[in-house]
Amino acid sequence: MLESTSYASPYTVAAQPADVRATFIKKTYAHLGGAIGLFAILEYFFLRSQTMLNLVQPMMGNWWMILIGFMGISWLANKWATSNTSLAMQYAGLGLYVVAQAIIFIPLLYMAIAITGSTALIGQAGIITAALTVGVTAIAFITKKDFSFLNSFLMIGGFIALGLIFSSMIFGFNLGLIFSAAMAIFASVAILRDTSNIIHKYGTEQYVAASLGLFASIALLFWYVIQILMSLAGRD
Repeated sequence: MLESTSYASPYTVAAQPADVRATFIKKTYAHLGGAIGLFAILEYFFLRSQTMLNLVQPMMGNWWMILIGFMGISWLANKWATSNTSLAMQYAGLGLYVVAQAIIFIPLLYMAIAITGSTALIGQAGIITAALTVGVTAIAFITKKDFSFLNSFLMIGGFIALGLIFSSMIFGFNLGLIFSAAMAIFASVAILRDTSNIIHKYGTEQYVAASLGLFASIALLFWYVIQILMSLAGRD
């Protein structure tokens, strides 16, 4: 999940006429759809590539290194996507982030396939993630409330989650189903905040950055929904 960027109120989408706001929202969700589509295409080919399988197998035992690397890439992608100097740089940030997410998801998706013997669990996770995203998005658009006050909660919760994740890697304990459920709720709250920011906080030319922030939160939700379904499948 990436932090969204706020802009001075006269330049935000919320301060613009209705047609400008509508255009910005359409562009943001069009780019979000493109990011999700690219992610799905990459995973389709990655999961069928022996070369990619050979590449990610060493990742399975070095999650702490992958997490640190991913955090660095996320920071760089967000910096590029929020650039005001070049639209091409913004697209490069979004593309970099989608590719990084697609790669880091591969070991998890392989494990999900190994548990069920098919991609059915991944499909179920996708449907659940989509349903939760639509529900949370509806709340933001129907209420039109500014949920930026959730920033503090998300920041503190994010640090706690990272601490627990690194602790589990160092001491070798399993965070379990309860942690995955808590993180799914965390990601849903992040989607609510990010959607609110699309309505209230972004500048009119920041639709690429807005789509990246929302994609990041949706990917986080997808990750933990898969974890929850894997845990439940393992109990059968």
